[in-house]
Amino acid sequence: MPASPEKHWYAIYTRARSEKSVRSTLSKAGYEAYLPLKHSLKTWSDRKKWVEEPLLPSYVFVKIAEADYLPVLKLSGVVKFIMFSGKLAPIPDWQIQSLIILLDSKQAHNISHEHLQPGQAVEVISGPLTGMLGEILEIKGQKRLLLRVSHIGLQLDVAIGVEEVHAREA
Repeated sequence: MPASPEKHWYAIYTRARSEKSVRSTLSKAGYEAYLPLKHSLKTWSDRKKWVEEPLLPSYVFVKIAEADYLPVLKLSGVVKFIMFSGKLAPIPDWQIQSLIILLDSKQAHNISHEHLQPGQAVEVISGPLTGMLGEILEIKGQKRLLLRVSHIGLQLDVAIGVEEVHAREA
């Protein structure tokens, strides 16, 4: 029996405001898809309402074998895959898992489009983010754990105490 092709996470760029439908279409087609969502309070002239919206607008993550690239690209709402030098840019499993851990923890976080310099690789060893992997950066005298989603040019940063992390091999 031949070995099944290795699957990796990839970032898909979607049509504007199509992230949820793309995630649904991917799931219905049998692909593993992940759409990080945040809860936001929206205010209209007559009311306020909590809504779920994409954390990373126009991005959905899909775990596929490279051979599934064209069938996924042809799905409704999918614009393109994020590529570097004309090749698919796989995202390490640990980065997606860290993103899932962060969002499940309800820990306060910010999105940054800055291209921050890589720092010390760490793993969270205590608190609600235990098991999360990231990089340390010193900002305004505080240690912050950075979850780098570097394949799409974005970073998440989370304030965390130095005592909650330990260095790890990169």
